[in-house]
Parts: sequence; structure tokens; C-alpha cells
Amino acid sequence: MIILDDIFFELSVRNVRLHFLRSLLAAIGIVIGVVAITSIGILGANMTQSVTADLSANGNVIMLSPQGGGFFSDDDDYISQKQLAKIEKTVGTENLVIAIYSDSDKITVGSEEGRASIYALDMDVLKNLVEVETGDYPTSLTSVVVGPSLAERYKLKVGSRIKIGDKDKEDPKQTTVRVSGILKERGMSMDLSSDNAIITMEKWFTNRYGDEGKYDQVNIVVADINAIDDLVDKLDHALNYRKDEVRIMDSGSLIESISATIGIIIAFMSAIGAISLLVAAVSIFNVMLMSVTERIKEIGILRSIGTRRSEIRRMFLYESAILGIIGSTLGAVFSLIGSFLLTYLMLNTTEYFFTMQSLIQIPYGILIGIVICVISGVYPAWKASNMDPIEALRAD
Repeated sequence: MIILDDIFFELSVRNVRLHFLRSLLAAIGIVIGVVAITSIGILGANMTQSVTADLSANGNVIMLSPQGGGFFSDDDDYISQKQLAKIEKTVGTENLVIAIYSDSDKITVGSEEGRASIYALDMDVLKNLVEVETGDYPTSLTSVVVGPSLAERYKLKVGSRIKIGDKDKEDPKQTTVRVSGILKERGMSMDLSSDNAIITMEKWFTNRYGDEGKYDQVNIVVADINAIDDLVDKLDHALNYRKDEVRIMDSGSLIESISATIGIIIAFMSAIGAISLLVAAVSIFNVMLMSVTERIKEIGILRSIGTRRSEIRRMFLYESAILGIIGSTLGAVFSLIGSFLLTYLMLNTTEYFFTMQSLIQIPYGILIGIVICVISGVYPAWKASNMDPIEALRAD
């Protein structure tokens, strides 16, 4: 049986060689499909690990926002001074409370225009929260600190001027502020996403946008991470005992929510990539049917000398498996190179590329490619094995 298996395998290899170009074109479809599926999987794994790591660095944060509002919301909802006082009383002095005003506005730097997030908070709190890399913290109403990403984009440095407001609408409150400092990079953060933002004094913010004492968000940096669940329950009782007025989210639940969202996006992208595998499967199916048609006499001879139907099926399944192994292996190599470059371009880091969660996508992609090819060869193999040997020998 081993010898027969070797013979049928050699016949399969011979047929692939005889029709090399046709086999290569069929294998290319598998290569493209495996590259698409594997690269998307690797990118998703890297995104999930990168975001989780960044957010976990600030894993001791509780975020509170208005039940119907939040950052950059157009709703009138806000966290009031009275609610802020309840929050401070509930969490105690050992935990840092960060009351944040936030908005988004047009900015002009020289001749370049754009848009930026604008935050305002107490300067004493700011000094405990973020570190200035160049310059100093604001000392006047018209001085601000900016995040490193924003500074890089607009080529800002200490002393640079930024116009805030929409000059096209002749904004009467359009003001010019001076950069007093550039912050250190923090990455994705739960307490304050400062890398791409302008941070001002509270008085300047309320003079321009109004709503003094109406905060868009309040964050709590908890001293003891094990106390987060207890504090969430206490805050919920203190603020929402009559009706839900404040949305409370801790860092753990936010990480789960973001990871789930990334998972949905990656699954959708993978489904699109799977279309290329479907096309490849049709191509393999067509190639195998052509192979059966071209080898009718060969099948008749093999059946007439006593070759069993199962051995005929095996011969054609070997052929489809060979195409799958070649295409999937090449696809794995290309996806490893391509996903490495894609990950670096999109995330600016490959720190999590060579992790198990990331690299496991490669054998998954190879396995999917081979299985698709074998399944595509099942019907042609069945058709070949069920041919009548006498009719097959009569064929031209």
C-alpha cells in the first residue's frame, strides 16, 4: 500500500509539472487569499496588543462622563460643580481627580490650517499628570502646552504662535496663544490623550467657550488598583442613585470594549479577504476538472489493471493538496514580509509582531489554504474514481 501510495503521489506530481503554468496560476489564487487572510489577522493581533498595552499602562483610571454626552459632544449634558464635589468626597484625597473641559476647534499656524483637540484643566493637576519635555507649563492665560504629535505636524516649538478659531467665519473670539512647552509623548492614554492636543488654562477656556463649572469629563487616577471596583460602586451610588446621570467606566471595561471593536473590524476585513480564497477555490476546482477530462484514458488504464476507486480519488486529492501546499507556503512567506511592513506603517512599531498571538496567524492561514484546495478537489476526484473503465478506454 505504501508503494502504491508513492506511485500515485508521483503521478500527481508529474501532472502538476506537465501543466506547470496552469497549476502556477491556480496556486497564485491561493497565495493571494492566504496573504489577505494572514496579513489581516497579524495586523489585528498587533493592533489589539498595542492598544491593550498602552491602555493597561494607565490601568488604574476611572472615567466619568455625562450620561448623554462625552468628549466633543454637542449635547448640553455636563458634569456640574455639585457632581464634582460628590466625586471628590467619594474617592477621597488619596486619589487624583481630574476635571476636564474639552472641545475641538480650528487652528492656524502660519499659513497652515487644521483642527485640534483642546483641553483645559487645573494647572496643579496638569503638573502631576503630564511632563513637559521642552519649555515650561503655562504661566499666563495666553500660553499653552501642546502634544508632541501636534508639534511635529505643525512644526511647533517653544514660542510659536497658534491662532484658535475660524477666521473664515470672522470669529470674533479668535485668539492667538503662545506655545510655552511641548509635552513628552504618552501614547494612547485613558486619563488624558495629550499627544495630539492643546492644553490651556481653565480661565482661558471658559472665556472662549463659556460653560464655567460644566465639565465634559472627570477622570480619577486610583492610588490602589485593587480598589477600583469598590470605588465604581460607590460613585454609582453617589451619582446615579435616583436616575442615571453619569456614565462610569473603568479602564478594564474600556480595554475590553476597544478590543471587541477591533475584533469586529478585523473579522469584517477578514471576510472580505476570504472572497479571494473563494475565487481561488473556484480556480482549483476548474483546474482539477480539466485534469480529470484530460486524463480519462489514463484513468481507464489504471482502473483496468485493478486500481481501486479510493486510489484514483487519492491521486487527484494529492494533486489538489500539492497545489494547496505550494500556494499556502508561498502565501505565508509573502504575508510574513508584507504584514511586517504593513504593521510598521500603520502602528509605527513592530514590538508585538513576533509574539505567539501574532505569528499563530501564519499556520492558520496555511491550514485554511490547504483545506480550501483539498475541498475543491473532492468532486473532481470523486468524478474520476466513478468513471466506467471501459467507457474511459474508448474516449478519444
